[in-house]
Amino acid sequence: MSKIVDKIAVITGATGGIGYEVAKRLGRDGYTVVLNGIEHEIGAERVKELTAEGISAEYYGFDVTKEDEVTKNINAIGEKYGKIDVLVNNAGGLGGRSRFEEMTTEFYRFVMALNLDSVFFASRAAIPFLKKGENSTIINYTSNAGWNAGGPGAGIYGTSKAGVHAITRALAKDLAEYNIRVNAVSPGTIDTPFHTQIKSTKPEVFASWKNNIMLGRLGQPEEVASVVSFLASNDAAFITAETIQIGGGQALGI
Repeated sequence: MSKIVDKIAVITGATGGIGYEVAKRLGRDGYTVVLNGIEHEIGAERVKELTAEGISAEYYGFDVTKEDEVTKNINAIGEKYGKIDVLVNNAGGLGGRSRFEEMTTEFYRFVMALNLDSVFFASRAAIPFLKKGENSTIINYTSNAGWNAGGPGAGIYGTSKAGVHAITRALAKDLAEYNIRVNAVSPGTIDTPFHTQIKSTKPEVFASWKNNIMLGRLGQPEEVASVVSFLASNDAAFITAETIQIGGGQALGI
C-alpha cells in the first residue's frame, strides 16, 4: 500500500561523489531521498549519515544498466510513495578507455548502457509516477565530451553523452503535455573520488587541469548539487529541454 509524502526524489549512483552531494542537498531541501547504487554497505552508511542529519532517506541497490532491475525497483519506489517528484539520472562514468580500432563490442555496449540506456530505463519506469508528482522533473547528466567527442580513448563515452543530450530534449518534448520538465547538467572537472587514481599517481597532471578552466580551479560536488537543486525547484518551473554547463568556463577553453 502506497503512502503519499510531500516530495520524493530518486537519485541514481548516489552512494558517493556528486550523487551523494545531490542527495544531501535535496534532502536538506525537504525531499525524501531514495539513493541508488551497487555498493550496498556504502549505501546503508550513506542512509545513516543522512538520517543523522534529519533527512528522510532510503537505499535501493540495483544496477542501472540492467533493464529488469531498474524497472522493478523504480516501480517499487513509485508504488511505495505513491509518486515520484524528481528523478536524477546521476549514474554514469567513463568505463575505461579504448580506441575504436581495438574496441570490443562488449566495452562499447557497457559504456552505452552505463550512460545512455540507464537514463532510458529509469526515465521510462518513472514516468507514470512523475505524472502523479508536483512540478515533476527529470535531471540528466551530460558532459563536454558530448560536444567535443572526448579525449583519446574516450570517444564512445562522448558518443553516449551526446545521446544523453539528445534524449533530454526528446523527453522534454514528449513529457511537456504532462508538465514534466526534463533538463540536464554538464559538470566540468569536479574534484571527486573519481579522480583519486590520477591524483595519487600523476599529481602534476591533476594540478594542471585547472589551467584549462577560466575560473582557475576545479569544481566542487556541492556546486553541481546546488544547480540540480535549482532545476528541481519551483524557481525553474519554466525551464525545460536545457543543459546547464557547470564548469567554470571550461567548455570554452582558454
